[in-house]
Amino acid sequence: MSWSWRVGTVAGIGIFIHVTFLILIPFILMSEYSAGGTLQGALKSMALVAAIFGCIVLHELGHALTARRFGINTRDITLLPIGGVARLERMPEDPWQEFLVAIAGPAVNVAIAMVLAIVLLVTGSLSMVWDFEFIGGPFLGQLLLVNLFLVLFNLIPAFPMDGGRVLRALLAKTTGDYVKATQTAASVGQVVAILFGMVGLFTGQFMLIFIALFVYMGAQGESHMVQMRSVISGVPVRAAMMTRFKALDAAEPLSRAAEELLAGSQQDFPVLEQGRVVGLLDRTTLVKALSERPHETPISAVMHKDCRTVEDNEMLQATFDRMQEQGCRTLPVVRQGQLVGLVTLENVGELLMINAARQTQRQTSSQPSPDRMF
Repeated sequence: MSWSWRVGTVAGIGIFIHVTFLILIPFILMSEYSAGGTLQGALKSMALVAAIFGCIVLHELGHALTARRFGINTRDITLLPIGGVARLERMPEDPWQEFLVAIAGPAVNVAIAMVLAIVLLVTGSLSMVWDFEFIGGPFLGQLLLVNLFLVLFNLIPAFPMDGGRVLRALLAKTTGDYVKATQTAASVGQVVAILFGMVGLFTGQFMLIFIALFVYMGAQGESHMVQMRSVISGVPVRAAMMTRFKALDAAEPLSRAAEELLAGSQQDFPVLEQGRVVGLLDRTTLVKALSERPHETPISAVMHKDCRTVEDNEMLQATFDRMQEQGCRTLPVVRQGQLVGLVTLENVGELLMINAARQTQRQTSSQPSPDRMF
């Protein structure tokens, strides 16, 4: 995730903190100051926040390590002010596996809460557990309540929370229709988001409104992603590739690339050397190179070499996943080593729009015309 920096690695998974996480520090200090607190109280609050996000990292590791058991790797874990995000390479297609991956996170928080409860029981502090307060209470008691809250919050049946994925897994297992299960779970999530927003609006809880927007967009995004995958599943790359394009030679100067960029609408250019694809030159890289290097610089000096080619008979879904993983919006398409096309994220979007238009047309043509209804 952009605007993040690595703070460590656990089980081979990079742990990152997003830059927005820094807003918590002045927020905590200002809250403590406005409440008439002391510097010691502010430091205690910051220590509690650190402990809470430690629990969130363990929560996300629960997802990641469970997914690893099913052969799914995790790109990274990023901490945000509202929680954490574990970026799995993909979600399990088997509903039971998705259920286990989704429930693993809250299960970690249950385990943490149980350990804290045992510690409090041993120290004789558990008897007043329901008297603990989120602000100003005993440290371990606060941490116990936070973990219980994380369990309840994450099990809300709404994407992108774990409860939304649990609901989808159960519906998919029952109905056998993964796409329909996603749409149903997404609809439930959007209803929950609207309720959150209304409560936040009438009570003045702006954080609740922010969470409502986050949940609504997460549900909408998940539904769109699954629908897209259902459309491109089983479709070869050649069905969506662009066949009218310009290619550049690796020895040509940057000025030649600039001419081609201005002459048409193509933004990314495959780079060839003796007829073979050796790289890709995108518009952003070209413009930056023109401002930093002589215009006679060969294209080979600035082209990207990490965006690999894809065979035209490969599946579009796997190619789309690779494009996202590599951060490449364009991939050269080859057949037996020879360049035959380009596939871009825009191509995939256009394929989705065309498919939606065809479905709409089929639905319209299948409906009886007014003069045949009686």
